[in-house]
Amino acid sequence: MRDFYPEDMVWRNRVFDAFRAAGAAAGFEPYDACVVESYELLARKAGEEVGEQIYHFLDKSDRHLALRAEMTPTLARMVAQRQKELSFPLKWTTIAQCFRYERMTKGRKREHYQWNVDIIGEESILAEAEVIGAAVDALRRMGLSTCDFKVHVSSRRFLGELLASSGIPADRHAQVFLALDKRGKMPDAEIAAMLKDGGLSDGEVEATFRIMETKDFAGCAELVELFSLAELAGFADALQFDISVIRGLSYYTGIVFECFDTAGEFRAIFGGGRYDNLLTTIGGEPATAVGLGFGDVVVTELLKTRLGEDAARVKKGIAVGFMFPEQRDAAVKLAAQLRAAGECVNLSLRAQKPKKFFSHADQGGAAKAVFIGPDDVEKGVARMKNLETRIEDELCLS
Repeated sequence: MRDFYPEDMVWRNRVFDAFRAAGAAAGFEPYDACVVESYELLARKAGEEVGEQIYHFLDKSDRHLALRAEMTPTLARMVAQRQKELSFPLKWTTIAQCFRYERMTKGRKREHYQWNVDIIGEESILAEAEVIGAAVDALRRMGLSTCDFKVHVSSRRFLGELLASSGIPADRHAQVFLALDKRGKMPDAEIAAMLKDGGLSDGEVEATFRIMETKDFAGCAELVELFSLAELAGFADALQFDISVIRGLSYYTGIVFECFDTAGEFRAIFGGGRYDNLLTTIGGEPATAVGLGFGDVVVTELLKTRLGEDAARVKKGIAVGFMFPEQRDAAVKLAAQLRAAGECVNLSLRAQKPKKFFSHADQGGAAKAVFIGPDDVEKGVARMKNLETRIEDELCLS
């Protein structure tokens, strides 16, 4: 789990600002919830892998509680509680802190923040287009282009139809999905063993692997429509069909997607899909939904790799300092005037020599600096220096 020092917060703010701006631009309303949930809710709604990773505990009243591993079950609970009062479709978004006890690897921590974007109560594929489009917009706002990432898209429904046409009954599809979702994480021989353990014959296992080579989605109307909508919305270049995208969580039912960096250096940047049955399983009325989870860890590493470690530190604001204690009041008054005018001002807390002040101002990320000495107070005029161009402008000390 992480501490965020100021240099880390610069990157976190860049990512979070893009999340919030992209969500607002697409009309998603913000919401939030407590990080503690009922263990029963989280364990019941999680996939097998996530269920094993939940941090859980008994409180002083012997209630079995847990730290959320993902936000979707909480969202479903919140919607189900007020389902008769809400106006659908809902377009909701949040940045949620999540916890999973798992082996830490590149791009994966035991604590992370996840941007969630969900549309509930809309059957149209336009819901998928809006959710994916918002995520693509966020990546672009962070400074990435579709040369840096691609959203891999598939459909569980389409894959189920292909499996059924190969003679694999529907009651075995959940086991097949679970096994195939681990491709790339373990050898195909182990995947085949999992499929056989799930009741598939040797021939059905071979048919399953042949299906995973499918390159054409023309037979899937919902994917055809999604790609058409993406073309109209201006992000078709970010999409590519990939039958191997399945998603490990058990509640996905239709289109699913995962975003990866084009160089293949990192884990998935974000992922999500259509989930049609989650509300009913916790006592709500039937309602179709589409959503995604977009973590902060992988995308921050990708940004540092593509843009450079210092890319997030943008020079801004004004540093104000003074040479001797006698100039302190003039510095305080100037800082107050600049702040009242809407400027961000970092006021020195003690007298400093000019060299030390300007060095500290530059390291602190200030765009401009004003250093007040005895002569400045006497003349009633100071100089504001642009720390990048070194150009100075006069400033009245009134």
